[in-house]
Amino acid sequence: MLGLDVCEFGGQFLELLWLTVCYRGIMADKETEKHITEEEDETDLNYQAPAQKSLQEIQELDKDDESLNKYKQALLGSGPVVADLSIPNVQVTRLSLICDQAPGPITMDLKGDLEALKKQNFVMKEGVDYRVKIHFKVNREIVSGLKYVHLTYRKGLRLEKAVYMVGSYGPRAEEHEFITPVEEAPKGMIVRGTYHIKSCFTDDDKTDHLSWEWNLQIKKDWND
Repeated sequence: MLGLDVCEFGGQFLELLWLTVCYRGIMADKETEKHITEEEDETDLNYQAPAQKSLQEIQELDKDDESLNKYKQALLGSGPVVADLSIPNVQVTRLSLICDQAPGPITMDLKGDLEALKKQNFVMKEGVDYRVKIHFKVNREIVSGLKYVHLTYRKGLRLEKAVYMVGSYGPRAEEHEFITPVEEAPKGMIVRGTYHIKSCFTDDDKTDHLSWEWNLQIKKDWND
């Protein structure tokens, strides 16, 4: 039997832990919903983020319930991975463009000089299928409602805004990773050229865990 404290906590605890395990599968079925307009993003007032509870508070609930403790241990681990408060709770480490046809890896290191990324051009062949893969760490506390926001510009004009719901995660020593659904690169002479990308990794609390900019060149072939 779960105690009254767990019942009171229910929405927060069950939602976060269930999302950690299942959220990716749900979003795969909702691929068509990943692109939203700026107005929808700013005026969606129906969703209320659950009240935040610390990892320690969750682990202290019903400490005598063996089955619940095993469940929490499996999903949350034994405690914070990094105790140093000067280190961010969420660290985004790298982003890759996954494409089976690419002659080599297309990966950007997000632990280094982000200003240097603005000068780099990552090349992709037109018309190929690709996915975006993001690696990140959670160090101390559960983070709720992570999302990756992707703004695409060409010649100073914004062409697209995409929001990918990543989910909720607890701390662990290993990196987490998130992979977007398959997309097709634009194709045709008109769309070839350089696109400027503004990326942001945020959450339900609108915390800016990392923002960075980079360039993507769409070419007729990989080596053009």
